[in-house]
Amino acid sequence: MKIQPSKIYGPKRKVEPGLDRSKIVAAALDLLDEDGFDGLTMRSLAKKLDIKAASLYWHVPSKQDLLSLLADEICAPIRKPDGTLPWRNQLEILGNEYRRILLAHRDAARVLSSSGAPSGPNRLRLTEMVLSILLDAGFAPQDAVYAGFLLNDYVTMFVSAETQSANPVAESVFEDSPSGVQNWLEALPVNEYPSVVALANHLIKSDSDERFQFGIKILQNGLENHLANRSSRDHN
Repeated sequence: MKIQPSKIYGPKRKVEPGLDRSKIVAAALDLLDEDGFDGLTMRSLAKKLDIKAASLYWHVPSKQDLLSLLADEICAPIRKPDGTLPWRNQLEILGNEYRRILLAHRDAARVLSSSGAPSGPNRLRLTEMVLSILLDAGFAPQDAVYAGFLLNDYVTMFVSAETQSANPVAESVFEDSPSGVQNWLEALPVNEYPSVVALANHLIKSDSDERFQFGIKILQNGLENHLANRSSRDHN
């Protein structure tokens, strides 16, 4: 009888049952809501999924890849505004929608600002929405791109600022009391800070929603003036 030499196999890669990118992203989003941006690490995510870090890297090669996937998932709920509305209204709706979905998850604005250029289908869809609205409104190609960046930067930075952690020093001094902060502002030397003292009440009691809408209107007005001036120059 002829004896066949035995085959030698390398160690088999352990395949985690039922683990795919969609489940990884869902777990990452839960972890973000629980522990925030700083608590979202590849190691902590692997622990949450009850797998080894090496198994996680098999599905998601790096933290940057994870942020890109997570940013795309965060943007998934955004829907295109009614195309029959004026371009100003469409931009306003998109701006408010973008802010809403960023406020829906802890530190979502940090994820978006740290995730690099749009690459997933949801973020690309959002980019397409904004650019198509601006192009249809008559903006020149380069102006449409700059306006798109401007809207994205405004919303992302606004949400990042309104959701950032309170300053622990300010908390200890004023004990989270708006009246305490107002009293401190009003007690500043009026000869050095006359405007700050005079507007102390407005500075403390400003409403985030009102401030956001104010910024959106300033953007709309500026873009509309730019478009009108550009059209006037082109016709002369």
